[in-house]
Amino acid sequence: MPLLSRCRACLARDPHLFLPMGDHPPANSFLRVTDLGEDHPAYPLDTQACLECGLIQVDDQVPDGFFEHYLYVPSSAAQMHEHFGELAGVLKDQAGPGLVVDIGCNDGLLLSACNALGSRTIGVDPAANLAEIARSRGVDVDVGYFSADAAERLTGRWGEAAVIVTTNTFNHIGDLHDFMAGVSRWLADDGVFVIEVPWAKELLDRNEFDTIYHEHVSEFSLLSVAKLGAFFDFMVVDVHRLAVHGGSMRVFMKKTASGAKASSIVAEMLAEEREAGMLSVDTYTAFAGRIQKVRQELTAMLADLSAQGLKVAGYGAPAKGNTLLNFFQIGPDRLDYLVDRNPLKQGLYSPGMKIPIRSPESLVTERPDVLLVLAWNFFDEIRQQQSDFAKQGGRFLVPLPSPVLVS
Repeated sequence: MPLLSRCRACLARDPHLFLPMGDHPPANSFLRVTDLGEDHPAYPLDTQACLECGLIQVDDQVPDGFFEHYLYVPSSAAQMHEHFGELAGVLKDQAGPGLVVDIGCNDGLLLSACNALGSRTIGVDPAANLAEIARSRGVDVDVGYFSADAAERLTGRWGEAAVIVTTNTFNHIGDLHDFMAGVSRWLADDGVFVIEVPWAKELLDRNEFDTIYHEHVSEFSLLSVAKLGAFFDFMVVDVHRLAVHGGSMRVFMKKTASGAKASSIVAEMLAEEREAGMLSVDTYTAFAGRIQKVRQELTAMLADLSAQGLKVAGYGAPAKGNTLLNFFQIGPDRLDYLVDRNPLKQGLYSPGMKIPIRSPESLVTERPDVLLVLAWNFFDEIRQQQSDFAKQGGRFLVPLPSPVLVS
């Protein structure tokens, strides 16, 4: 059973194992119909918490090259267009005429918004298929993995960065210390490093266990970010609380030598983490118990709906949904199919449970009675998009923080 012997942020020994979830395939390893009869690799998903810094983490078992052809894109959710439009303005204010770098730029949604404001930008991403989409938006992309070694080449080619931003990518990084060394090399002495990730305190508060999967090797507390930064003479100077992805944080870091001062919210959020017990074993034991209760309630509800002869489909095929489906062992006997707006996933099958994925237009022809909302972090948007489904008597089954049927 692969377990981390050191915290990947603060390097404390033996993070505490609190939620073993069994073997899972990588959550974005969707299957083609020709793959269905084959055996597919699965790896232990054993969740640990560092009791010195509050980092929630799993061992990095993502296969080599996994991110070089990737299927997640933020632009399939309308909410993310607005979100990145707002962030682009923040980055423009920070960078002025300087270079804005997006590490893990994906399909270029954020940098295209930055370009529209007149920023000078470059994206870095290993996924060649997504880089093509980004370039179609007018975004320059350097295709490859970011590292300390890569930072030397990138600095030589593009010059120092005024802002380096990474949104929902920092939680994918197995070697955070190598990544931070690269940021330190590329970032100007007076530059700012901006990290946007789900906040581990919200994960604990809202039972968001499905945010954990092999690609999300870390779920960050603010304290873990601060302790990691200190190894490289960075300090946290500001934090924005965000509603996106079930509760996230946008962390601003600067080099200590810049003389920057931290805003009061930094101390406030660190105190919140301490008061929430993020360094206590009891907190994680209680969380694991709540997840087992969610499992029992949700599977019982699905069994009851099936016994009533009702047709149930899943809305969304996000990576987090695959954690839930595989951990709770919910397969095609309970969900007829999944729908997803991302055309890259349509026609494929979910990893592990092998549930077919269709376009949302299938809901009009198939007329399911209930939609299990796997993309619960976009439920408000989904509910608005599927207003006709609701008007015709359809119901939504929202699994977290506890299962509830919504008319």
